[in-house]
Amino acid sequence: MRYICPIFTLLFGVAVVLFFGMAYPHHLHYQEQFQLFLFDSTYVWDIVKQPGGVADLLGRFCTQFFLYAWVGAVIIGILLMLVQLLTFQLVQWSMVNGQYSMFNALSFVPSFLLWLFLLDEYALMGGVWAVLFLLLAMWGYVLLPKGWTGRIVILITIPILYWMVGPSWYGTHYHRYPTVTPYLFYAAWLSAILLPLLARFMVQGSWFKVHGSGFKAQGLMLLLVAAIMGNLVWKNANFKAEKVMQYDFMARHQQWNRILNTINTEKPNNQIGVVVQNLALAMNGLLVEHLFDFNQNGDLGLLPDVGTDATSPLPIAEAFYQLGMIRVAQRTVFEAQEAILDYQKSGRCYKRLAQTYLILGDDDVARKYLLALQKTLFYREWANETLSLLGNEQAIAKHPEYGRLRKMNYKEDFLFSSHMNAEMLERLFFSNTDNRLALEYLRAYYVLTNDRENYVKLMQNIKK
Repeated sequence: MRYICPIFTLLFGVAVVLFFGMAYPHHLHYQEQFQLFLFDSTYVWDIVKQPGGVADLLGRFCTQFFLYAWVGAVIIGILLMLVQLLTFQLVQWSMVNGQYSMFNALSFVPSFLLWLFLLDEYALMGGVWAVLFLLLAMWGYVLLPKGWTGRIVILITIPILYWMVGPSWYGTHYHRYPTVTPYLFYAAWLSAILLPLLARFMVQGSWFKVHGSGFKAQGLMLLLVAAIMGNLVWKNANFKAEKVMQYDFMARHQQWNRILNTINTEKPNNQIGVVVQNLALAMNGLLVEHLFDFNQNGDLGLLPDVGTDATSPLPIAEAFYQLGMIRVAQRTVFEAQEAILDYQKSGRCYKRLAQTYLILGDDDVARKYLLALQKTLFYREWANETLSLLGNEQAIAKHPEYGRLRKMNYKEDFLFSSHMNAEMLERLFFSNTDNRLALEYLRAYYVLTNDRENYVKLMQNIKK
């Protein structure tokens, strides 16, 4: 009977890992791309000197591993298991002499609430660490000696805890939207405090009997809690956003064949999915041929107007980049990074900005971004390889990506409108008629706008 809760703890951890690893992996990728964790003393100090900075720093440290979804899922699973185990131990202490009761099943509540909290793509891992530190502080209080020694330790600990987790009710490191109140985080925080206190109050007040609740009773209570909270997790998961994030992820990593397989299974009906779908078709020379086999959004399905948020511009910028519209891609990525709500930088954006400046021949600015990426864990190797290209025009010209895109870029500057039009694609293609992607987009643009005259002229010019 003593082992039933640890068994459920392990099962809970496995469920969390499987959920984030299989059902919600692109939410983890989404989180990773909107931060840039640097192994740099200045970066670390700027974070930890703020109230709640330690929790924030550890949250950011964990988030960098979300580049690999299964690693991120394991990290989340371990942290939520630790939250549950500490809550369980505190409840046990409250139950007096370590006796078991059905109340122990409620030790899963803080972890489940944090799980619900993390379903939000804007929820930050610093909140999980804040709850964990709070539980550790409560456990330390249990072990403190009574009398003046314990009181002095508490007085010393309070400002340290404030520095580590911040003023929880008004914490700034728990949600990316500064104006949003993360109620689920606060509910997890409060339940972690109140559950042990409530258990002790009910036992001392003889509100229920501590004795015995046996294996069957505990098992049923745990199953009931698991069923209720598991149902809430599944119902509140945003699988629609997960699908959008999947298309963005595949575009980011240029998985064109995987995109084609995905759209053949389920046609995208959102703007980001359609943009990525058309880019993958064009990269494989299939865009015009299969244009109407899939959902379209008029000519905006090709290159829509760039939004002012941090998310939608990135797949659009990928299309600009692959087309050879390097300066447009650069501006779009930069503006997307500046739109990140909590003012962090982005590893994904830094990498793309370094690439665009390298292609445009601005080595000094490219070096600035690459030197920053050298201080990261997962972008370091790529940064070192790319740094060796700076100033080496022959190597860049031979590079299969940078050399090709440098040739495809506009030869003359012109005023760029935020709304794509035929003239921009015409300039791009006729400045380099080897740019087959620009041709695909231009033909598709004429078809979607029903411009038969210019389509015929284009095809005649190609034959010449």
